[in-house]
Amino acid sequence: MALAHRVERIAEQIREELSQMLATEVADPGVGLVTLTRVKVTADLSLARVYWTALGDEKERQVTTKALHRTIPYLRHLLSQRLMLRRVPELKFQYDESIEAADRIEQIIQELHTEREAHPELNALVDSPAPPKATDDSVK
Repeated sequence: MALAHRVERIAEQIREELSQMLATEVADPGVGLVTLTRVKVTADLSLARVYWTALGDEKERQVTTKALHRTIPYLRHLLSQRLMLRRVPELKFQYDESIEAADRIEQIIQELHTEREAHPELNALVDSPAPPKATDDSVK
């Protein structure tokens, strides 16, 4: 349990440090405005998966992905100076698609609400309780 807590604490430290570095110390214009959503670190601290998101279309995302990969050696160097770890984990940047998935679910829910408002006659069908199921006792 203590190990899991330590790994989570290190992951959060890495996220905070990388966020600050990307905002203030990375000069690559391809990085742009990136938000680090979470970091997952392996139990042996050898790998840190850094999930990120940014505004923009697929082309801008590809530019940002390449820029983030170019910055990995520099970011690891800075992390080695700031974190008290024997070995800084390898960094792997991964686009966080959960944000887009959540947005898509929200959009579908909004469309359903709009549809229900446009067709109030369907509300009675949807809101009415289901008829009781026949049981073996009622058949006899």
